[in-house]
Amino acid sequence: MNDTRLPAGRQVFISLGSNLGDRLQYIQQAVGAIQKMASTNIRAVSSVYETEPVGKKNQPEFLNAAAELDTTIDARQLFRALKSIEQSLGRKNTERWGPREIDLDLLYYDAEVLADVELTVPHPEIHKRRFVLVPLAEIAGEFIDQAANKSITQILDRCTDTSIVKKTSFTVKI
Repeated sequence: MNDTRLPAGRQVFISLGSNLGDRLQYIQQAVGAIQKMASTNIRAVSSVYETEPVGKKNQPEFLNAAAELDTTIDARQLFRALKSIEQSLGRKNTERWGPREIDLDLLYYDAEVLADVELTVPHPEIHKRRFVLVPLAEIAGEFIDQAANKSITQILDRCTDTSIVKKTSFTVKI
């Protein structure tokens, strides 16, 4: 449960995205499910941004946000919990870079660098994705990516992705 008395855990950043159905509702439901997780607190959620698709262009625009969590759950358990939330919200794995009800990506797990068949942290595509970097910079611009040895703001400044990322008036309640 979301317990403010939780001992300090790991600083974690995730991205949230949706481009099918009630996009904002899917993101809000995901945040609600994360709030209910044991040993995890949501510390911050960025503004919501409307973004053009990357990869497969012929699909609806996304809503994207980033969230900061504090958790004592290990990285692999957290990754599996996020995938379970996606499934519980109706995500169907259809095609790579295709439309989706909800997408939850584990971006950073403290300063850890992990790479195996199940999980790579930091997320290997962060530096190529404005739709991840813009919301993340809003809540964690000074966070240092250990693999790149640069802050999120520095990575965003060097990002060559030119896709449109525009702030909306939507908000996600914690």
